[in-house]
Amino acid sequence: MTTAPAQTAAVDKRGTPGFWRMFYRRNGRALNAFVTFVLVWAFFAANNPTLFLIPAYYNAFLFSVPATIIMTTALVFVIVSGELDLAFPSVIGAAGGLFMTLVISGVPILPAAALTMLGGAALGTAIGVIIVYGKISSLVATLGLNFFIVGIVNLLAQGKNIESRDSVSTFGYAFFTGKWDIFGLQVPNHFLIAVVWTVLCYVLFRYHRFGIRVQMVGDNPDSARQMGIDIDRIRVGVFVWSGLAAALCGVILVQTANMVWFPTSGKAYLLIALAALFVGGTPTWGGVGTIWGAFFGALTVTLIPSGAVGAGFAGFWTDFIFGLVIILTMVAHRFGGARAR
Repeated sequence: MTTAPAQTAAVDKRGTPGFWRMFYRRNGRALNAFVTFVLVWAFFAANNPTLFLIPAYYNAFLFSVPATIIMTTALVFVIVSGELDLAFPSVIGAAGGLFMTLVISGVPILPAAALTMLGGAALGTAIGVIIVYGKISSLVATLGLNFFIVGIVNLLAQGKNIESRDSVSTFGYAFFTGKWDIFGLQVPNHFLIAVVWTVLCYVLFRYHRFGIRVQMVGDNPDSARQMGIDIDRIRVGVFVWSGLAAALCGVILVQTANMVWFPTSGKAYLLIALAALFVGGTPTWGGVGTIWGAFFGALTVTLIPSGAVGAGFAGFWTDFIFGLVIILTMVAHRFGGARAR
């Protein structure tokens, strides 16, 4: 009579997952992305330890990665909601052009950046309204809009760059591109902005009702609708957030190019950001995503091109390494969470 409860308790204890197992279940995709980044770095560093153990390499790395971080973490909301945004490169380019137009018109850099972000959010709103209320596939619509917006930008710019060299001596320029000397490492302000943006995205995605509703809409839109969630409003909202991020990227890219805007700026980020999303553990079927995974995914895909060359690989190895890393991390993510669809 007295042994049965003890036996039951023993069975229950054995059947309860351990702390680390539960932790991995909750954070497996982000952990996989972090481990991928460490392994890729370790592989390159082992081939050329002299280069990868000096601050100069990381100074350049930290200078180039922020735009990818900002855009990738914002796209998590879009993908998790069940949508796809292929128009963000054109928004980056349009935002950079708007920013430079404001600056050469006499608007200080910080107010110009704020107005540009409002413009990016407005453009994101227009894209979302076209897709959601027009009931058009986001894949097809954003692909077409990407070409359309780039076309308008090129027509307005007539293929010409916009420069404002005098602005590099202003406080606003220093606010975005100034550097902090931390133990010999030059950490640029726009990298710190990217980290703050990532924390903001994490809080919004994990704890704010908008992020929670994005996950619910992406996981099961019918159930979300029955719970009283305005799924159309949420889906428009993710494009607004993407547009806001793209505008911030446009502002940063112009200033990291010494206040020079190119009509094609942002075009190269399409495949880079999508690759970072997949490496970071955000699949295409919606409902599942991770902000910190996207952060480490952005670090990884930015590291690969320069890291491969620095490690002694010829440039044509880059695509192979990209593909291998994406495939292996997707396999790892499969064990970090069941495939929902």
